[in-house]
Amino acid sequence: MLLAAGRGERMRPLTDTCPKPLLRVQGKPLMQWHLEALAQGGCTSVVVNTAWLGRQIEQHFHDIFVLKRLSNKHEQLFNSEQSPALNIRYSHEAQDFGGALETAGGIVRALPLLADVFWLMAGDVFTPGFEFAPQAQARFAASDKLAHLWLVPNPAHNPAGDFGLQASTDGGPALALNLPKDTAQVRYTYSTIGLFRRELFQTPWCDIASGNPQGIKAPLAPLLRRAMDNQRISAELYTGPWTDVGTPQRLAELNLLP
Repeated sequence: MLLAAGRGERMRPLTDTCPKPLLRVQGKPLMQWHLEALAQGGCTSVVVNTAWLGRQIEQHFHDIFVLKRLSNKHEQLFNSEQSPALNIRYSHEAQDFGGALETAGGIVRALPLLADVFWLMAGDVFTPGFEFAPQAQARFAASDKLAHLWLVPNPAHNPAGDFGLQASTDGGPALALNLPKDTAQVRYTYSTIGLFRRELFQTPWCDIASGNPQGIKAPLAPLLRRAMDNQRISAELYTGPWTDVGTPQRLAELNLLP
């Protein structure tokens, strides 16, 4: 699932007429980088939630994409009804409820479209080189965890970080820790990329009915912290290129890179 419902207030005036996931980074819409990486990882179906200018996103990407290799060895998405590789379905929150439902609310709204284990990421981060590896999904599916998060070193705009990391004692993945803001332990920033189980968005972890028929707004962090307190969230540190494209300045800096 790609999260693409945000208004992008800090990106104004760029987002007054263009949804944030369609802003171009190095020649391609920001969200397209994720779609291409997902297709390369073997993903065949993606759910995108929208709110602000959501129809523009649907119109731009259409419903079916195919990944083709070009002669110059670059890869790009093309429309093709004959040989589909990536089926995109939409959850239009503004159309259904008049606005965005926040992260957890939006996920629960789309839950009937999602598999028991699914990738989740924000459509407004830039992570060239991140691999949506089938092996990572298989390892997570074989575990007892409710989510596996990729954390990153803290950027300047989030110096205190979000969650801690604790090495496992049984050789498994590290645990994500719900640490207070004033802790002396190191906290890292949640990259917005993770593997999730549907179970995290059902009772007893989440009390919103599947499909969120009432359009309840709810953030994701409280669910994650509750599960962390029960040692049900694993995590790892990702040190590859990663940018939260949250301001026009960060977007401009990315577009100056060679």
